[in-house]
Amino acid sequence: MASDRDILPLWAKPSHYAISLYDIEFGGKFGYKGAVSINTKITKDDGFSELVLNAHQLKVHSAELKAGDATKSAKDISYDEKRQRVTLDFGEKINYSGEVTLEVKFEGTVNNIMAGFYRSKYTPKGDVAASVAKDDDFHYMYSTQFEACDARRAFPCFDEPNLKATFDVEIEVPKDQVALSNMPEKETKESRRDGFHTVVFETTPIMSTYLLAWAIGDFEYVEAFTERKYNGKSIPVRVYTTRGLKKQGEFALDNCHKIVDYFSEVFQVDYPLPKVDLLAVHEFSHGAMENWGLITYRTTAVLFDPETSADSYRNRVAYVVAHELAHQWFGNLVTMDWWSELWLNEGFATWVGWFAVDHLYPDWNVWGQFVTDSVQQAFALDALRTSHPIEVPVYDGLEVDQIFDHISYLKGSSVIRMLSAHLGEKVFLQGVANYLKAHQYSNATTNDLWSALSEASGQDVSSFMDFWVRKIGFPVVTVAEEPGQIGIRQQRFLLAGDVKPEEDSTVWWIPLGLHAGSSPSTATVHQTGALTQKEETIRNVDDGFYQLNKNLTGFYRTNYPPERLAKLGEARHELTVQDKIGIIGDAYANSIAGFGSTAGLLALVENFQDESDYLVWSQILTNIGNVRSVLSGSDDVSEALRKYHLKLVTPAVEKVGWEFKDGEGFLAGQLRAALILSAGLIGHQATVDEALKRFEAYTSGKDKSAIHPSLRRAVFGIAIKNGGESAYKAVQKEYLSTSSIDGKEICLVTMGRVQTPELAQDFLKFIFSDKVATQDKHSGTIALANNSKVRPEVWKYIRDNWDQTVHPALSGNLVVLERFLRFGLNKFADEKVADEISAFFKNKDTRGYDKALEVIDDTIRSYAKYAKRDEAVVREWLKANKYLS
Repeated sequence: MASDRDILPLWAKPSHYAISLYDIEFGGKFGYKGAVSINTKITKDDGFSELVLNAHQLKVHSAELKAGDATKSAKDISYDEKRQRVTLDFGEKINYSGEVTLEVKFEGTVNNIMAGFYRSKYTPKGDVAASVAKDDDFHYMYSTQFEACDARRAFPCFDEPNLKATFDVEIEVPKDQVALSNMPEKETKESRRDGFHTVVFETTPIMSTYLLAWAIGDFEYVEAFTERKYNGKSIPVRVYTTRGLKKQGEFALDNCHKIVDYFSEVFQVDYPLPKVDLLAVHEFSHGAMENWGLITYRTTAVLFDPETSADSYRNRVAYVVAHELAHQWFGNLVTMDWWSELWLNEGFATWVGWFAVDHLYPDWNVWGQFVTDSVQQAFALDALRTSHPIEVPVYDGLEVDQIFDHISYLKGSSVIRMLSAHLGEKVFLQGVANYLKAHQYSNATTNDLWSALSEASGQDVSSFMDFWVRKIGFPVVTVAEEPGQIGIRQQRFLLAGDVKPEEDSTVWWIPLGLHAGSSPSTATVHQTGALTQKEETIRNVDDGFYQLNKNLTGFYRTNYPPERLAKLGEARHELTVQDKIGIIGDAYANSIAGFGSTAGLLALVENFQDESDYLVWSQILTNIGNVRSVLSGSDDVSEALRKYHLKLVTPAVEKVGWEFKDGEGFLAGQLRAALILSAGLIGHQATVDEALKRFEAYTSGKDKSAIHPSLRRAVFGIAIKNGGESAYKAVQKEYLSTSSIDGKEICLVTMGRVQTPELAQDFLKFIFSDKVATQDKHSGTIALANNSKVRPEVWKYIRDNWDQTVHPALSGNLVVLERFLRFGLNKFADEKVADEISAFFKNKDTRGYDKALEVIDDTIRSYAKYAKRDEAVVREWLKANKYLS
């Protein structure tokens, strides 16, 4: 057995499961009963007396083993709770190898923690089927979430990704409800329960347990068909919702059938199942889950109403639909061998998800979005000592949830984008297609992907990509100028800026993307393609204009001399959107880490008052917002930075206006929403006045059209910041009554703009009441954490209410608790707070969120160091530039 992972015995391998679920309770204790028959191949020559499977929070009643002509019953059934296993002891040695059938009877609970087989509460719209589960306040739908290791919560199984099998599923359900699973319905059988029948589904292809799914509820659907034919037929594509919401599934539906056809062509492998169902789930721990043929989503990631939804959700739905469909090939058809290579699933699905959105919506500048969002977030986590390599050892399934993070998804996809650009998209996708064909219906490793790409490109891919995947961190390339040439040096980039020699031993292959010429318009690609040593001198560089890492294609930071940074700022109108984002993002990161200075960043960004692109503004507002957040402890600097920020956005916000025009692009609307929010929060008076006027008209009921759906976040936030308790209560009321799919999320984020400790504590109490679903408790908390005025209240609340409120509410699902802590406590810039957090958790069992605590500690201490080092420099610059007297 591999010693670096805790896996089930290798001599028992399943090939087929037949699962039957019955006596499901729609209310009361929400219990259910089940039977599973598992065809298993035994390869243990010296006999065995027990079998070990995964099971968690299930009660196993009996187990029978049919081996040849003999049937043996388990004499003893014991559980290992910590390792989530059940041992079936047959009380005697069984000398048999070959195919056996194991039949297990069990019972479980349809839980409410968004893991395994679980229930989601919702308030119905209109009529409801009589049998739907309900209590005094809510109705319930039932669905599953098995990734990473929660199939074992629903039925006893061999719950590891490389133990693939086929599955037959049958579920006894009320006749007036709909049952769904990965495959189409095969037949219904009569049931002994009055008003019930048993729905039987077709057999699945061979697949991992984590991809199995089923759902039961009062569902309706919208339907379309693929334009391409598969085995002579179009495939039906459906979006299922609880009754009353199906119309809001039409946007996802329209994207879905086009993307299925697109991926079938790009990957050169036809979509392998007879149907695609998308299901909106009312409570969901992640964004979505790629169960093969029955993809599940949180409602805001699949439903969109052009009349009432904020336009940002259009972008989100299109991307999440594409990401999950990519998994139908990359992850489902070919699955990583073990969780350590999760990035093969997630990094690729992230990159190719954006690739598909770019194909459908070329005017959205998807790669600009990718650079300002995905790449920058990946940089932020990977700049910490407590980061991890893309490919990371995972000892057991319980460790894996913590690596569903910005490294696996966002660094993974950034590195794939870098590789695709280097090999050329066509060659890259051919290698991917070859990889899928070679490993379909089985498992694969990173080396298998490198081999396929090497064969397609004729290059030794692993020789230059391995360090990117198997080593921690990324480099910063520092440039020194000499006449006609530049010296470049790579070293590991750390947010804290204090890399030690032993942490800086990796020599990355760095694609330079060096363009040089007498001006930006005449710049051409330099013949030196990559940096493959610690430092190098590059000759024949025209110092009229040059830039490294064109379009931020490489996953590294560039540190230019101060004069060059200023020159690039002057040339901004001739740079691409990605280039501007890269230069600003790098200048920000270099100033935090001490490679550059915040004065240089502020001077650079000051030039961008006349910028008109949303994605560039998004980068500016994020970075300047972070500088303001970290330096918010100093009153004079804080106020002067507010004035700087106000001067920066004033021309742009006055130009963009409040009205959405017909035919205006998606990005123009996003720019308006971002600038109004930013200007209003920093006190641009005309914006504040207009926002308050519209807020009053909207909340008083006088004019419900006073606030455009895409401006709710801005107007509510500005109103709460300026209007205190009455505005806060009005938005809380809106939260409780809103019928728009994104309404609750928007209200939670904006209530975090409160300005007093009392309102912050009131909001935290509200978050932890049953009024806010567990899936959303992090949204409001993160908004408070981002608000330097009341940030300390978040830590105070967690500390004071850990045992009686926070831990009990969130620890049922450690994914939720981990996310809540990681993003709720990572904005402080005070070592004292880091010490307090570390002392508080010292003697607690932090398994499942220990990684988050390390990241929080590292982030806070890095910011504290930056604040100490740069506060005086920033003060001087602000004085010299008349923002501070």
